[in-house]
Amino acid sequence: MEEKIKAFIDEIRPAIQGHGGDVEFISLDGDTVTLKLLGACGTCPYALATLKDGIEAGLRDRVCPTLNVVRAEG
Repeated sequence: MEEKIKAFIDEIRPAIQGHGGDVEFISLDGDTVTLKLLGACGTCPYALATLKDGIEAGLRDRVCPTLNVVRAEG
């Protein structure tokens, strides 16, 4: 499942980079995916919406319906 998650992130990365940001896969623990938002996304007030409404929704649709995305801090 981790490879499918990474493949999805690679697919959406150009759109995120187009806004001056980036996303990095940190870990998969059970159904919890930890991602780090970088660049402009690291300080964007819409970062949580990007994680939940964009990335998490896409991963649930394409990889596994029970996945939960959380943000790595630091």
